[in-house]
Amino acid sequence: MTIRTVVTVGAGQVAAVAARTLRRRGFDGRIVLLGDELHAPYQRPPLSKEFLAGREGVDSLSLLTPKWLETNDVDIRTGVAVRRVDTATGTVEFDGGSVAADAVVLATGGRPRAVPAKGTRTDLVHYLRTLDDAQALAARLTPDSSLAIVGGGFIGLEIAATARSLGVNVTVIEQAEHLLGNVLGRQVGGYCADLHRRGGVDLRTGTGVTAVDTSDRGVRITTTTGDVVEADAVVVGIGIVPNVEVAAASGLAVDGGIVVDAVGRTSVPHVYAAGDVASRYSPRVGRHIRVEHFDNANRQAGVVANALVGRDTLSDDPHWFWSDQYDTNIQFAGTASGATDFVVRGDIDTGEFSVFYLAGETLTAAFAMDRGEDIMAARELVGKRVDAALLADEDADLWEMYEELEQA
Repeated sequence: MTIRTVVTVGAGQVAAVAARTLRRRGFDGRIVLLGDELHAPYQRPPLSKEFLAGREGVDSLSLLTPKWLETNDVDIRTGVAVRRVDTATGTVEFDGGSVAADAVVLATGGRPRAVPAKGTRTDLVHYLRTLDDAQALAARLTPDSSLAIVGGGFIGLEIAATARSLGVNVTVIEQAEHLLGNVLGRQVGGYCADLHRRGGVDLRTGTGVTAVDTSDRGVRITTTTGDVVEADAVVVGIGIVPNVEVAAASGLAVDGGIVVDAVGRTSVPHVYAAGDVASRYSPRVGRHIRVEHFDNANRQAGVVANALVGRDTLSDDPHWFWSDQYDTNIQFAGTASGATDFVVRGDIDTGEFSVFYLAGETLTAAFAMDRGEDIMAARELVGKRVDAALLADEDADLWEMYEELEQA
């Protein structure tokens, strides 16, 4: 089948990268991006950092410039609520119309997990997923105001750091006993907790939320410890729910996400999925995984675009993500679960160090504060047998270690 029209359901990171990649690969057919938001494709990572702090404007978020769109003839339609894909005909159906496609890419992402809130001012309960969300939250972050954050994951901690930089009093409520323990492990998560305590955050771990009440006086959060946290506003950051409704209505396989193979193919020919919503088969780990990171969205969008032009490729590298908090850049690659030991490279007291996670002699993951070069090397070393003493040795070149392992 010759593909002449590609339609993406969703107009975010995956859609933008897929469109760019298709044009770079010489695809000269029609490309249509259907987004349910009223904005053209934009970057999400700055929403909790530079944009929320007021250091960057809306224009800086753009993923596809007007000049690029004009030159590359990509049709973006905003405010479009897609209902289903008629897989028999390839027609994408939405409120008020439809568009015929030879191939469809589902890039529907996810929506924030919600907590029930009562009272007369539920507008004081914020989430941060979209540009509109960020603009609404930014208006609350005034000096000496107070903000409660439910959820001590990376999005919540980025908001906490940004709010503190603006002079906001911040309380973070995290249900787990150890901050980021499930991702980084107890001890390394503790380094991140220390960063925020030094930044002036009232950090409460091992604390759940039983009720959120709002009024003209602000927000009252009742916790599982019996305490009450009062704030001018609250942000909830407890993860996302994948938007699988379009896929389910179209008869596609759904299981904790849209089920796809290693290159993004769904259970229906000529329908693909990528990004936060996709549960992709990973040959590296031998099972389907769903990853909610910017880097994954970029890489999988490129893989899907390649498949659409008949160039099957595979991107199955260890997970990698970064987070900017205060003046510190945090990066992580791999998977900490299963690690039995770790070694530190650098000096923890200076705030510039790396941690390498080991299962026996095999490197499983790496974490770094302000040492991005170590992470770049570690991404190549994950899954390989390494010398722990060399990892800890500041004089040892990690790239040389990688090259020697490759040649062995």
